[in-house]
Amino acid sequence: MTDNPFFTPSELPYGLPPFALVKEEHYLPAFERGMTDQLREVREIIENPEAPTFANTIEALERSGRVLHRTVVVFSTLSASDATDGIRDIETQISPRLTQHADSIRLNRSLYARIKQITTDDAEEAWLLEKYRVDFVRSGADLSEADQGRLRELNEELTKLSTTFTQNLLAASTDSALVVEDVKLLDGLSESAIKAIEKDGSYVLALFNHTNHPVLAELTDRETRRRLYELSTGRAPENFELAARMATLRAERAALLGYPSHAAYSVADQTAKTTEAVEEMLGKLVGPAVANARREAEALSEEAGFPIEPWDWSFYAERVRKARYDFDGADLRPYFELDRVLRDGVFHAAGELYGVVFSERDDLAGYHPDVRVFEVFEADGSPLGLFLFDPYARPTKRGGAWMNALVDQSHLLGTRPVVMNNLNITKPAEGPTLLTFDEVNTAFHEFGHALHGLFSDVRFPRVSGTAVPRDFVEYPSQVNEMWATWPSILANFARHHETGEPVPAELLEKMRAAEKFNQGFATVEYLAATLLDWSWHKLAAGETVEDAEAFENAALERNGIAFELVRPRYRTNYFAHIFFSGVGGYSAGYYSYIWSEVLDAESVDWFKENGGLERGNGDHFRSTLLSVGGSRDVMDAFRDFRGSDPRIEPLLKRRGLLVP
Repeated sequence: MTDNPFFTPSELPYGLPPFALVKEEHYLPAFERGMTDQLREVREIIENPEAPTFANTIEALERSGRVLHRTVVVFSTLSASDATDGIRDIETQISPRLTQHADSIRLNRSLYARIKQITTDDAEEAWLLEKYRVDFVRSGADLSEADQGRLRELNEELTKLSTTFTQNLLAASTDSALVVEDVKLLDGLSESAIKAIEKDGSYVLALFNHTNHPVLAELTDRETRRRLYELSTGRAPENFELAARMATLRAERAALLGYPSHAAYSVADQTAKTTEAVEEMLGKLVGPAVANARREAEALSEEAGFPIEPWDWSFYAERVRKARYDFDGADLRPYFELDRVLRDGVFHAAGELYGVVFSERDDLAGYHPDVRVFEVFEADGSPLGLFLFDPYARPTKRGGAWMNALVDQSHLLGTRPVVMNNLNITKPAEGPTLLTFDEVNTAFHEFGHALHGLFSDVRFPRVSGTAVPRDFVEYPSQVNEMWATWPSILANFARHHETGEPVPAELLEKMRAAEKFNQGFATVEYLAATLLDWSWHKLAAGETVEDAEAFENAALERNGIAFELVRPRYRTNYFAHIFFSGVGGYSAGYYSYIWSEVLDAESVDWFKENGGLERGNGDHFRSTLLSVGGSRDVMDAFRDFRGSDPRIEPLLKRRGLLVP
């Protein structure tokens, strides 16, 4: 297939993948050629008669596999954002092959022996060299032949199980959707929201990826809320068995590699370093969070006039919020129109803080008509990169919101960054797209990841952009959330979509007053998921779980986080974060969000102490932290930015968890 678009570098600006040229029949031949080419390149590195050097070994590895890399990037983008039946079939075929391919490189003793001989006096090279050494050891390069054989089997089976898990979940978001025949049962939803879910005379509420569907806060019919909630928590029941099997296999793999559990293996190369450090932090949060949530539950039951059930929480939380603070989140929606939030909020904040400018490129296309492409320029007009934005939910798109890089910045390869954000906003049948404040906050959060990728200024693709420890990667994106409510930014984008009038000051004051309300629920929901993840991955080798639901309940009880009114944000059967085995998986790493929030809360305090939204502050954050990617110790980068080690107190204060 000489016309296969993956065989040659893209000729589009910044190397943007030529999505319009890609057909499903291109993938398998490109995967085959990409793997063959990279294995040949690795063999040439190993057989090089010259003594091993950084240039002829590490740099050569960094340059290798370009055809495969281009193919994987596009395919993984489509499998997450627009997964047709054909894409899912290819994914089932190719996922285990890619795992085998990766193992054939990481378990290559000759290559590892060559890497161990290299020395360098260059600091950035030395850092990358050590990362390669650690990668190979953690991948099993030091194991015996027999143990390597078993490791390959484990990796392949885990990949197959993970693919099945995620495909089950994608199917369940629509297969388990709530179908309503009588529109009266949707009382509380806006007319535009009802129109958006109408299909052939019925109304279909597709599931979101987490436990509590957003419309639970609006639906007045209690039985409809119950049905939607139970469909959400009971989806993809076949995934319980898959999850238990994956946890058992991960425990065995960890033991092979010399660790007592997958959790210990997972955190060893994170900033946390040890399971004890994670457990110490979580232990400080559970008690105050549960106590806070129980107080909130009492207030909600008092408002309802009866003991509430889990599906009532969001609905009565809004009622109490309105009664206590005279604030209804729905009152803000007319002021949060999507395009204005993006241009006059997200982009404007980045412009004020970093000087960057955005220009939409209608001549460049993504993989779907909803995808928009923007060119990003520095303040002096020099080109920086491309930003793609895919805001809407669709049946072929997985739930949640995320950032991914289509092209990594690298001085070695001469590439500038191309990054994208995916959201899952319901697309209206007609009229403007109006957001909730949570959706606004998510847009700012994901763009924080995008900035981390766009501002990367490193030599090597292995450490580019967001290629940092998993328990650090959420930190820059959480910091970017602060600008969503910064007065001058909010005033710039929060305008009525019909009149252009700014959001009333008194409504904003009510929103700020209500911010800490329901923090007990939010923290317990998150911690329950975190400790569930942790429990699955603290299994020791040889431990098996026969009843995954019973294990889940026991884990929550054991960790003091079981509260019948607040289920985990993700139950085992739809916890895609932790039962995804590819790059970006969060197994034994869901704690990362709260771990990163410790750094975030400290950083927000720093910005406020130093004048807030000022160009000098942005330049400091960019130069000390965002631009370095994973090219140095990230906690050293944090200390360069903040001037001190992080403390937990700002986080406890933010979440209303400080106790006398």
